[in-house]
Amino acid sequence: MSSLIDTNVFDYVNVLDKAMDASWIKNEAISNNIANADTPGYKRQDVNFETQLAKALRSSRYKTMDAKVGDVKMNRLNPIAYTDYSGFSYRIDGNNVDPDTEGVYLAKNQVVYQGLYQSVSEEFKNLKLVMK
Repeated sequence: MSSLIDTNVFDYVNVLDKAMDASWIKNEAISNNIANADTPGYKRQDVNFETQLAKALRSSRYKTMDAKVGDVKMNRLNPIAYTDYSGFSYRIDGNNVDPDTEGVYLAKNQVVYQGLYQSVSEEFKNLKLVMK
């Protein structure tokens, strides 16, 4: 017997949930970057979930967005932090973190997270409306 969670009703919610996880991990990476801005040899960390998601959606060419989202293999969407520009440093101590730039990235990521949260809320409002 199939449950409601196994149907395509939650396809968008599942993808948005993964995106929110990625945004949270990115927020942690940016916070670590800011905290280590004065640590000699530290290399900034980043998370690039957008590329993974775009690749997952692109694999279903010539389909509707609903079908593309339904075809996404959730186990392949794993946000992972990576070292950004590991061989690059504009400072003598080997650190490549610019606190001002990190602040901009943090603000941008917070806006993204709020947008994702709003999207999930809207999906559940729509489900609630349909169930009435």
